[in-house]
Amino acid sequence: MKHSVRTTILLLAMIVALVLPAFANGTVEAPASGTPSYKIGVSKLLAHPALDAAEKGMQDYLATTGLDVSYDLQNANGDISTAASIAQKFKSDKVDVAVGIATPSAQALANVFDTTPVVYSAVTDPVEAGLVADNICGVSDSNPVEAQIKLLVQITGAKTVGNIYASGEANGVVLMEMAKKACENLGVEFVSAAISNSSEVKMATQSIIGRVDAIYVATDNAVISALASVDDVCTKAGKTLLCADPSGIDGLNCMIAWGFNYYSIGVATGKVVEKAIKGESPKSIGTVYLTDPADFELWFNLDTAKKLGYTIPQSLQDTAAVLIKDGKKIIQK
Repeated sequence: MKHSVRTTILLLAMIVALVLPAFANGTVEAPASGTPSYKIGVSKLLAHPALDAAEKGMQDYLATTGLDVSYDLQNANGDISTAASIAQKFKSDKVDVAVGIATPSAQALANVFDTTPVVYSAVTDPVEAGLVADNICGVSDSNPVEAQIKLLVQITGAKTVGNIYASGEANGVVLMEMAKKACENLGVEFVSAAISNSSEVKMATQSIIGRVDAIYVATDNAVISALASVDDVCTKAGKTLLCADPSGIDGLNCMIAWGFNYYSIGVATGKVVEKAIKGESPKSIGTVYLTDPADFELWFNLDTAKKLGYTIPQSLQDTAAVLIKDGKKIIQK
């Protein structure tokens, strides 16, 4: 018995003598868990319902994949220099995938990462934004701008349509040009007002409200984040507002909203991130465009229409996802 114990002690001493120097030299690592983990850096331009919904949709989808992921969620609060600092942080932290929600955030990441996959989300025109490289892919939120403005003109008979846009954001400029072209095609006058940040939205709307019959707000992040100001000016002036982002109009008087459900944009973004994590090249993934009608929502505020003297045809009401009537929100789809 004593011999057995003495032998065991000697063996243990030999193991310790061999292993401790190895740990000291850093050559022995803890056993791997067997399941790789991935760190995802998410840079969001600012917090508003659409971009928040995109972020949540991505996270919810990835939670269903079985992948072991962790997130570094960052908000640039609408500041381009902050977006650049976030990108540098992600590079220092060596994230496995960098996600940019909205054009400026995606551009900041693209300026920093050469090989790490960069996934953009809610970017209208990736090519115009310069988001074209072997390590970049993502999801576009390009809207049917002409169809949206055509609907606005059909219902209101508007002869002049106004638009507020962010002149310093590629997304905003592209959407303004699309709206301008749509109005030309429809034989409608177009009046625009440029802003540099969301604090200027109300003043810009006031500057053109007397010269237009209706206002069209695209998925311009700086403008959408101050949508309540546009809504207030339109309400006081008795002018129709159409917003291309339904996610932010709850509680407002906006008469028409037609656009993406941004949660769907987020789910699609999550699918792109999954592909990148599993080794598919971003170049082969490219840009994903959502075309399923289920990914779009049409809202009508019938109370606002009544106040403004317009009638929404029943055929259009039947296709709407949401109606506001007698102060109540009626979800149809």
